[in-house]
Amino acid sequence: MTTQGHDSSAALVKMANDIADYFHSEPDRGLAVDGVVSHITRFWEPRMRRKIVAHYAEHDGAGLNELARAAIARLAQASA
Repeated sequence: MTTQGHDSSAALVKMANDIADYFHSEPDRGLAVDGVVSHITRFWEPRMRRKIVAHYAEHDGAGLNELARAAIARLAQASA
């Protein structure tokens, strides 16, 4: 996935929420968070990951749904 056209924070928040919505049906919350983290790690460019982590840190995860917020929090911890 390229960042062209998808590098604004709003677009990344929407994409993270869409991924989280896909994993929402997983009854084990830990596995659902793992799925979101895995998807973002595997398919997002490093610049996109840095930008969503920065958004999470600077705006307290504003706009992220609960599952996406948990996943981005985990990514933020991993990158600290």
